[in-house]
Amino acid sequence: MSRPAAILNAPWDDQARQREAMRFGVWLFLAGEILFFGGLLLVYAVARYVDPEGSLAGARETDAAYGFANTIILLTSSCAMTIAERAAKQGLERVASAGLWIAFTLGAAFLAVKGFEYRQDLQENLFPSGRAFRLDQAGAARFWAFYWVATLVHMAHLIAGLGLIGRLIALGRLERGVGRRWMAVEVTSFYWHFVDAIWIILFPLLYLAGKGG
Repeated sequence: MSRPAAILNAPWDDQARQREAMRFGVWLFLAGEILFFGGLLLVYAVARYVDPEGSLAGARETDAAYGFANTIILLTSSCAMTIAERAAKQGLERVASAGLWIAFTLGAAFLAVKGFEYRQDLQENLFPSGRAFRLDQAGAARFWAFYWVATLVHMAHLIAGLGLIGRLIALGRLERGVGRRWMAVEVTSFYWHFVDAIWIILFPLLYLAGKGG
């Protein structure tokens, strides 16, 4: 089955050139994001080196059940996004629409689970600000500062991804399918997989460290 004719946006008058420009643009953006998250991971590495025991003491307080649940949710949503991308390229409108809806719904579920987790963290005084923080070690406070910054930044990226997927769903309803926007589905898929990959890196650092013994 041949790909649907893609919608061309100015200034492009050729599908191949437009696709290459869109792919280059999203990869350039993601390269910058990788540098940003790389800086966060460097901060984590330095904190672990300076006070490994304190960092592990802080890590032991995270709830791995929440982290594992959200890992499964994001992996499944990434699979659904891949199905949507492949279906859009083949003109399988119903499959593409279903994949987008599943990815969007699971992304929203991730936010819901994270909200419950944040509530639990706050109830247990695990926000490293002031005397209310219940762990004494300086390394534990640094770990939880990293936890909040990293997960909140990741959540912001996920919300942006939901906006992109929601836009595709809305356009699909208006245009009776996303087949002609398969290039947009493709680059959105790249971004969504990036969000997923960042979480896969964060999961063991935040939820598995310090729980081996």
